[in-house]
Amino acid sequence: MEIDHIAIVVDDLPKALELYTKTLGFKEIYRETLADQGVEAVGLQAGASIIELLRPLSADSPVARYRGDAETKLHHTAYRVADLRAELARLKAAGVRLIDEAPRQGAHGNLIAFIHPKSTAGVLIELCQRPQ
Repeated sequence: MEIDHIAIVVDDLPKALELYTKTLGFKEIYRETLADQGVEAVGLQAGASIIELLRPLSADSPVARYRGDAETKLHHTAYRVADLRAELARLKAAGVRLIDEAPRQGAHGNLIAFIHPKSTAGVLIELCQRPQ
């Protein structure tokens, strides 16, 4: 496993993009709307990893509620795996609580699944498998 991306929920996407692209020098590599997850996702190249900015599509979405009154807030850390189905089966057999027991479509063509924070000392972890 290795880090795939770090996701940050932002209130003001243009302001966040200015910080990450103009000030820090990261390059935007993808932008897409994930209506089923209620976010617009923008991926920024950060070496071998990605910083993913998440803009909630509505004020009452789960991601917006998670951010609360904060301007930005760390949402999750994503780890890349070679075989997501096998990794989910292994974790479930080990007694890890999963949010997603089967992979689903995520940003940038990835298959994704989340591990429940109650099994990870309060950290939301996403596992992702890049498209073949």
